[in-house]
Amino acid sequence: MPAPTKTVRRSLLVISTALLSAALAAPAAVAAPTPSTSPSATPPAHMSTVGGTRLGAPGTQVNLSGGVPVLPKDVTARSWIVADAESGEVLAAHNAHWRLPPASTLKMLFADTVLPRFPKTTEHKVVPSDLAGMGVGSSVVGIKENQTYTVHDLWLGVFLRSGNDAVHVLSAMNGGVGRTVKDMQAHADDLQALDTHVVSPDGYDEPEQVSSAYDLTLVARSGLQKKDFRDYCSTVKAKFGSSAIRNTNRLLSGDTDVPVYQGIAGVKNGNTSNAGATFTGVAERDGHVLLVTVMNPEKHEHNEVYKETARLFDWGFKAAGKVQPVGELVPPKSAGQSSAQPGATASAGQAGGAGTGGSSSKPVAAAPSGGGGSGVGIALAVAGGLLVLLGGGAFLVNRRWPLPDLVRRRTRP
Repeated sequence: MPAPTKTVRRSLLVISTALLSAALAAPAAVAAPTPSTSPSATPPAHMSTVGGTRLGAPGTQVNLSGGVPVLPKDVTARSWIVADAESGEVLAAHNAHWRLPPASTLKMLFADTVLPRFPKTTEHKVVPSDLAGMGVGSSVVGIKENQTYTVHDLWLGVFLRSGNDAVHVLSAMNGGVGRTVKDMQAHADDLQALDTHVVSPDGYDEPEQVSSAYDLTLVARSGLQKKDFRDYCSTVKAKFGSSAIRNTNRLLSGDTDVPVYQGIAGVKNGNTSNAGATFTGVAERDGHVLLVTVMNPEKHEHNEVYKETARLFDWGFKAAGKVQPVGELVPPKSAGQSSAQPGATASAGQAGGAGTGGSSSKPVAAAPSGGGGSGVGIALAVAGGLLVLLGGGAFLVNRRWPLPDLVRRRTRP
């Protein structure tokens, strides 16, 4: 029957052409020149718009209206962001996508990438090559060659003492520094942390190593989906070998001029000569969980990064529920995959699995599996799959991302 065959072929051609056009048009709509990985002296006039167009504009972005408190005037950081950790709403930001050196806050990305890959009871005997290549003046927890450490101890060294030696040992276990850097970059790309360019796994100053307040907040939000990540970043003090170590996050452990912040639960601090002081923190109060990232305060007083973070937390808790957001924290690309759990990546090694105390899996919408049948059926299945993925994406962007059993200050024996 030649007439029906021609009709089917024409239908297939029309459907295929439409699908191909849509697929080709989509990347073109979001394509943009790759930004420079060299930090700029001033915020660029046009930055990434991931999370909303206002987040790509330089300067402070906030919607001040009746009942919304004014922002603190004594915040001097080059870049900062205040976001709701669960809804993903960005309450206020300042140069959110400015690409700057991250210092040891980059260890959050290292942990979110590598932590799920090794059970905490795994033991590793350190060999000299494990510690090779560390930068001069690196922060260390005191790992010794030819001694055996558990993965649990190594992560305590990473989170509490920001130990570059612990990072290098775990990187060696992961296949080496080069492999780990590639894994971290792939994970950053999946999280849509597109301002981030990884050169070293520990955050040590390297040319072209950059991130942004927006990206570091995305990474922290992803890491906090994993129970082990939450436990380590909230630990105040612990034993490491024969020594006692204390968390260098001053909002968590306190200092002479910085009290412990009410409701603080992590996350990670950093400080290098090139990056200045950087910090991402999470705190819970009155039913709200906020994330604040602060990068490089211009005011160089002792513990200034923590003082400015505390002021922004104070503002955020007063403004939560009153202020209209200026953007959002986007979900990972892989969150649209079938049965993907929040914060998971396409690589099974990067997912927060049961062995790591990851969050419970919540299936999300995905394209139906293909099967045999006519060309029309296949084309319709592809079209249906695209619609389902688009619907699933909208669902993910707007749904809450809870942080289960978020722990506050914790002391380990």
